[in-house]
Amino acid sequence: MKYDVIIIGSGLGGLECAHILSRQGMSVLVLEREVQPGGCMQSYPRRSASAPAGTKSLWYDTGLHYVGGLAEGQALHEKFKQLNLLNLPWQRMDADGFNRVFIEGRNYHIAEGFDHFIDTLAADFPEERQGLRAYADILKKSLNVHDMENAAPLIEEGAWNFLNRTFSNPLLIDVISGTAQNMELRKESLPLFVFAHANASYIESSWRLRGDGNQLVHSLVNDIRQYGGEVLCRSEVEELIERDGQVVAARCTNGETYEGRFFISNAHPAITLDLVKQSQLIKPIFRRRMTSSKNTCGFLTVSLRLRPESLPYANYNQFVYRDRDVWEINRPDSPYIINGLMISYRTPEQGTFAEQIDLLTPVQWQLFEPWTDTTIGKRGQDYKDLKKRLANECIELAEHCMPGLSHMVDECYVSTPLTYRDYTLTPKGSAYGIRKDYHTPMFNIIPPVTTIPNLLLTGQNLIMHGIEGVTQTAFLTSSTLMKKWQGLQ
Repeated sequence: MKYDVIIIGSGLGGLECAHILSRQGMSVLVLEREVQPGGCMQSYPRRSASAPAGTKSLWYDTGLHYVGGLAEGQALHEKFKQLNLLNLPWQRMDADGFNRVFIEGRNYHIAEGFDHFIDTLAADFPEERQGLRAYADILKKSLNVHDMENAAPLIEEGAWNFLNRTFSNPLLIDVISGTAQNMELRKESLPLFVFAHANASYIESSWRLRGDGNQLVHSLVNDIRQYGGEVLCRSEVEELIERDGQVVAARCTNGETYEGRFFISNAHPAITLDLVKQSQLIKPIFRRRMTSSKNTCGFLTVSLRLRPESLPYANYNQFVYRDRDVWEINRPDSPYIINGLMISYRTPEQGTFAEQIDLLTPVQWQLFEPWTDTTIGKRGQDYKDLKKRLANECIELAEHCMPGLSHMVDECYVSTPLTYRDYTLTPKGSAYGIRKDYHTPMFNIIPPVTTIPNLLLTGQNLIMHGIEGVTQTAFLTSSTLMKKWQGLQ
């Protein structure tokens, strides 16, 4: 059988493209190397071997913690409606402070709605109200990712420069930046557009999924199959075969070869190009550009199972910092490795107490370089000791605003950038893909088309990362392919 579209990778972008295109009547095949689909949207079960008999396994999320802009008229509403994802059990987070930033002994609230956002912060920083209005205007402007003419000035300005030009109080800059662990904070490179866009949809409205992230994955996969598409796991693509200027087939490590008319890769662009072993259309300079592109840092995730009724559930995310200057939490002069983190609560299935929380923080790849050539489960005792140290530092820091947390923990599971690298093939376990730099804006924005006419790209490496950015890109990739398809009819 020759498929209309073959998609490499079942991360969010790949599944969304498969959903969109299969709904349009195309025959779609998704090829996934792992044992279950979903990429960083999937969940995994764990139960301690020492747990009492009858203790149930809990599902832990890898990348889905909260989503922004799901209300009607907002950034993701229409897209999620088309993807049949609005039917999932979403729970709206606290409008008076869906994010809270703990710095120097007190909490600052990030409120839902742009006016409410301004008023809440202006109550603590009254002299900064005009700057907050200017920032809110930038947030609104950044939401339209398709209006590149208006977005260009934001892409070409540094976020750090804008914040210091707009606000006079360094503490307010820390508070506004303190929720931005959904990106890599780099003073010397982060574009204002990335900073604003990654925050804007959450200020529109923020939502948690009641239950695990597999619900989102299963919803997409079930729809794809209902529309006639296929999702195959344990099917790692080792080569995209090009012939006469077109990709004609995907060959997998299990010996299977699948023919297609169009191909979409949800993998990192450098990995995608490695799959095209020989091509007259892909220029060596473009290959070098992709392989040499800098990637964002990875994340450490400490997932905790809590003792029953030990911690009340909070309908917000808590961000905690040891001290000021949240843009430098990985500074080398600190006696700690962990200087800032996000605490994400899993919505309880029943009752008012939290059963699980995740502690998340960006970490530098250099920490894990000694284990570069190792694989999961085979990294040795030194690696286990490092994970234990990092987990203890995270729990200790969380106790700054969550006293006694260490005594509430029943089970602890730690994922590092090495874990993400091995499961997703993302270079160095990068959390947000290719690093964007306002000095070279067009160099970092990758279009969904390639020089091979029937090979397209999607995912977080192209325009924007995060659930909202990946979803917007999936629709862009799919619409681009459909125009090419119509041109062939």
